[in-house]
Amino acid sequence: MLNKGAIQSNTLGILLIGLGLVVFVTNPAIAFMVGAIYSIIFNKPLPARFRKFGTYFLQIAIVFLGFKLNAGQVIEIAKEYSVLVGGYVLLTLGLGLLIGTVVNNTPKSSQLISAGTAICGGTAVATLSPVIQARAEETGVALSLIFLLNIFALLVFPYVGELLQMTQEQFGVWVALSIHDTSSVVATSAIFGEEAMKVATTVKLGRTLWLIPLVFLFSVSQKGKGTNLHLPIFIVLFIFSASASSIVNIPSQMLFLAAKCTTYFLMVALFFMGLGLTRSTLQNLKRGPVIHILSLWLLVVPATLLLVVVNVI
Repeated sequence: MLNKGAIQSNTLGILLIGLGLVVFVTNPAIAFMVGAIYSIIFNKPLPARFRKFGTYFLQIAIVFLGFKLNAGQVIEIAKEYSVLVGGYVLLTLGLGLLIGTVVNNTPKSSQLISAGTAICGGTAVATLSPVIQARAEETGVALSLIFLLNIFALLVFPYVGELLQMTQEQFGVWVALSIHDTSSVVATSAIFGEEAMKVATTVKLGRTLWLIPLVFLFSVSQKGKGTNLHLPIFIVLFIFSASASSIVNIPSQMLFLAAKCTTYFLMVALFFMGLGLTRSTLQNLKRGPVIHILSLWLLVVPATLLLVVVNVI
């Protein structure tokens, strides 16, 4: 058992690393991995009073995230691909939930993996996790697996595009559908070309917009029949912030500040979530989540590739 001095020392180390992330790191996935690595290497428990910090920072980040989702603008820019994106999201989400049942993955882990693959990777997982009250290890495993797949896509997909002699538009649409996180979509498409990056970013924003109805539907589904529907306050604020840019003209400085706040709060939140990925979690990791996300992604990647090569002009 750790004594008081050891706990205080551990807490100070955690806070210093968290501050360093805010200052130096620009990728939330890396923030999560740093937290996970710290937890696995030092194997020290997180003090009870800090265990909810990840949830609090995450909820704040989700609210600020809404300001980046100008519903009218995204729909207008992405209207050419709206049917394609909508069909992809719904089919992938349904297929993911079905595969989760087949491989005996836990319901909440299945929902996180399916939503992350269908919509926007780590952002969808992090947003949905407090709504469905997923355990820290379920959230952590989903984020870890998505992070690893994003790294694989970043390294491999540009070579696939060159091998198949894909156009800039084809590659942009493919990565926007098949890669989980927005940052990885932008990075991977930028390697292939500037035009691919523009297409990928536009389509991915349209895909990310589905996060709003997803969160609302899952919030409703958590309530049993005959109970009063009560949306968590951060969900209400998220819906409001997501609609704000379509209702009023928000100064660009405020939007820039909101974007920065989203990044910083999300980094700190995912760092604390990473601390929940312990040695015991890895040792007790079941095959379900791994088989689930690999099976779903191995279906999604070639299907979307075939779709854009055959149909996108």
